[in-house]
Amino acid sequence: MPKFAANISLLFAELPYLDRFQAAAEAGFKAVEILFPYDLAAKETHRALLANGLDLVLINAPPPNYTGGDPGYAAVPGGEGRFQSDIRRVLRYAQVLRPGLIHIMSGYSSGPDAFECMVHNLQWAADLAPQQQFTIEPLNPVSQPDYFLNDYNLAADILDRVSRPNVGLQYDSFHAHMIHGDALQVWEQFHPRVVHAQVGAAPDRSEPGRGPTDFAQLFNAMTSSGYSGWVSAEYTPSTSRTVHSLGWM
Repeated sequence: MPKFAANISLLFAELPYLDRFQAAAEAGFKAVEILFPYDLAAKETHRALLANGLDLVLINAPPPNYTGGDPGYAAVPGGEGRFQSDIRRVLRYAQVLRPGLIHIMSGYSSGPDAFECMVHNLQWAADLAPQQQFTIEPLNPVSQPDYFLNDYNLAADILDRVSRPNVGLQYDSFHAHMIHGDALQVWEQFHPRVVHAQVGAAPDRSEPGRGPTDFAQLFNAMTSSGYSGWVSAEYTPSTSRTVHSLGWM
């Protein structure tokens, strides 16, 4: 079976942030991912990881825009300067936290200029930190209206143009089903590009075992495809306590 990590931005949310690391370890997870670990000093998160013997699989970019202004990121033309500044901020966190992956979000835009902007921004980030692995992830238009990267075929086209060994595809069963209607089919088509996987049930992003996706079949497909990366549980538990939602494991 795949090796599972816990997204502690969503799992164990009934606990204070720093207590979630111990809860994840006690539940049997060996690694975690954190969507936006920027509200605390990186050294505090690092201590919690070390104390509980956990690897940090992934964090998201951008960090919060504390100065205000319109949201935007890799695929937003005209925002290249802010993109570069924010990537440098994220990499300062990464120097302490040592995440295996940094997910670079596209932001909200559309059209060919947005495509070119995202390609160039990803190339810049990849070349700035060639030892760091980056990912891009399609998000579905129901959950994220107007998000630029909203299709796996589009993600493949971007990766072809970026053509950097340290930029890969992030697969999410919830978004895959919501976008294309069949999470397993998306895995079978795109798994050679996948460097990180996440699971949650459509349409409510609850734990695996609910909704239309056959997760036993999906996990078998991941194993048989030779995928050796982490599979992160990224869902909102339907139970009041996260541990009661982990029967799928």
